[in-house]
Amino acid sequence: MADVPGFIAVETGEDDGLPLAVAWTLPDGRVKHTLIQPDETWLDAELVSLGDYSLEELNSMGVSPLDVIRELENDHFSATLYTAGVSDDEAALSRLFDTYGLDPFVELAPAEVLYDDLPPGEWSRSRGELFGELGLEPLRPEHEVEVMLRLHQRICNGEA
Repeated sequence: MADVPGFIAVETGEDDGLPLAVAWTLPDGRVKHTLIQPDETWLDAELVSLGDYSLEELNSMGVSPLDVIRELENDHFSATLYTAGVSDDEAALSRLFDTYGLDPFVELAPAEVLYDDLPPGEWSRSRGELFGELGLEPLRPEHEVEVMLRLHQRICNGEA
């Protein structure tokens, strides 16, 4: 498969934007996904939302926020990554970087800007249909990235 754009999605807690999981594409079209171990400073609030995860699950199966940053740096340093929800993903990534006093080294942009020929709203409509067609969940980052990747392939092949 030819190089594909870098797509990214971050799953967060409901009210507090706590980053719980992240997924992004690699240039060859594979999807990298991991749960994120919450930093101790993120758990200070009494009512921290962990979504569908338990703290034990995130701590045992997740990786540290610093390891997420290192992996992202290895895969997409100084790149623009495309997302379906720029402000939410940007806030979640900022929280990762802020934990270590780092400046983000990636820029986020809405995925629909990749497709000049699509009428306004067409990308979002096609994305929603593809979630239903594939039976995937929009709030799961690995599913979100998979849908953006498949939609990109369809648009580039003239199928959307």
